[in-house]
Amino acid sequence: MGNNVLKITDANFDAEVAKSATPVLVDFWAEWCGPCRLMGPILDELSGVYQGKLKIGKLNVDESQDAPSKLGIMNIPTMIVFKGGKESARFVGAMSKADLQAKLDKAI
Repeated sequence: MGNNVLKITDANFDAEVAKSATPVLVDFWAEWCGPCRLMGPILDELSGVYQGKLKIGKLNVDESQDAPSKLGIMNIPTMIVFKGGKESARFVGAMSKADLQAKLDKAI
């Protein structure tokens, strides 16, 4: 996880995501998930690109199961953009940096 990528857990989800004044992208992932691991370096890069405009965090679904359950996460990787604490966009599956960036630009 890069320096700008937050570690999101059930314990800090409310403070880091729901109450954030800045839009937040949360990547729901697991260590054993190959496509999830592919997204890691892309999210690290994008965390620098969007610094100040979008917070990027990763939530390990094996370590924190409450938030994914409440949000109906069925597949990983699932990335959700939250604005004002509410879901504004959801992307499922691995994708290229360019594709994710295009989707994020529309979402924020």
